[in-house]
Amino acid sequence: MTLPAGVERRRIDGTDGLATRGEQVGSEPTDGEWRRWDPHRSKLGAMLELEFETGLAGEETVLYLGAAAGTTVSHVADFAGPTYAVEFAPRPMLDLVDVATDRGHLFPLLKDARKPETYAHVVEPVDVIVQDVATRGQAAVALRNARFLCPDGRLLLSVKSRSEDVTSDPEAIFEDVTADLKDEYEIIEARRLEPYHDDHLGVVARQS
Repeated sequence: MTLPAGVERRRIDGTDGLATRGEQVGSEPTDGEWRRWDPHRSKLGAMLELEFETGLAGEETVLYLGAAAGTTVSHVADFAGPTYAVEFAPRPMLDLVDVATDRGHLFPLLKDARKPETYAHVVEPVDVIVQDVATRGQAAVALRNARFLCPDGRLLLSVKSRSEDVTSDPEAIFEDVTADLKDEYEIIEARRLEPYHDDHLGVVARQS
């Protein structure tokens, strides 16, 4: 698998792993301008470590759904082009705004990813949707936001089974979610994210 331009494998603080070049966020390990991208804290980082065929090359326009405090989206903004970061909760949005201060092409949006009509006037067509939304109806979120994808654009989705139903078998949930996605998407790859994240499925898809 080829890593996106702007993502490298480096030894930082005694650990080999992925890194991006950008301003430090919090107390993360760094080596000069390079920041350690911890796959245990990032679903997309885990997908790259597990060699998913994400199709990322660098400089893509990105819509990131579920940006939280900005841990992963800050790495994305280090190598991508314009990056729209949607987050619903006000508290993590404060941290996300701080992260965006040093990244002029990272645009925080205090919006609900389940309601793309509320930010459709702001977000341009994108090459990639990255989704990490811990809510019931994760497939529905991806389907509603498909409107933003350019032709041949990709969805990079992390499905958290416990957000759908804590009592059901994760494999059954993953089957249901991927089946629902097929209304709009062609599934390219779908694999679990262990050992980095328990009961999570990583999905790479494109519009069908």
